[in-house]
Amino acid sequence: MLLRAGSPPALSSLRVALRSGRRGAVFPLEQLERCLAPGAEAARIGLFRPGLEALQRAEALFRAGPAHRIAYLSSAVRMDHAPPAALPEVCFIGRSNVGKSSLIRALFSLAPEVEVRVSKTPGHTKKMNFFKVGKYFTLVDMPGYGYRAPQDFVEMVEAYLQERRNLKRTFLLVDGVVGLQKTDYIGIEMLEEFGIPYVMVLTKIDRASKGLLLKNVLEIQEFVNKKTQGCFPQLFLVSSLEFSGVHLLRCFIAHVTGNLPVVEAS
Repeated sequence: MLLRAGSPPALSSLRVALRSGRRGAVFPLEQLERCLAPGAEAARIGLFRPGLEALQRAEALFRAGPAHRIAYLSSAVRMDHAPPAALPEVCFIGRSNVGKSSLIRALFSLAPEVEVRVSKTPGHTKKMNFFKVGKYFTLVDMPGYGYRAPQDFVEMVEAYLQERRNLKRTFLLVDGVVGLQKTDYIGIEMLEEFGIPYVMVLTKIDRASKGLLLKNVLEIQEFVNKKTQGCFPQLFLVSSLEFSGVHLLRCFIAHVTGNLPVVEAS
């Protein structure tokens, strides 16, 4: 199903989120850290905590205007069909039904003209879908792995990861309710084998209790610290429905694509 966004949801705006006293929606990890027992190790998961100015500058990149067009660019099933690698690029991968397209739609919610394909049916994304953010960067929605993955998934994604020289960071999405699953290791092993820098993003955090989410975060954080080489040591938590973590993720994307080179601490 192809959905076109209407007016931007109120909470997709940083100003509205902060005015509503929802700092926890901007920095979801802060709320979890408060749940740790006194004196417990906070897992050092707050490495990227930008200040207000950086968050605002990043949001401006995701807000379309007359001189700043954000739009779906093209789709491809093979690398020779992909658009030219002219801008810094990030891609989103994850197992089927982890919420990739919904998260991308949330990221682009301040640009009502952007069309993002979303579906309730797992495995809906069968191609690499490219979105162009003005003259600044491109974002790619990759097919999901696992259940109902395209038959040529491995060939398609491996070729992209190995050949796309403008790829700055890969965002590996994990369901925040169930944590790492066997199929998630497909993506992890692929990224580690190719030496691709990546970040883990926990989705659907609005569906998990605070205790369950904390358990999954600490378990995944331990896995990242002990078992990975190329994974950024901080997890990002998001809810596409409530926009929790979306503002922070926008800022990190702006940072890794070179559009926000200096990020002051909050």
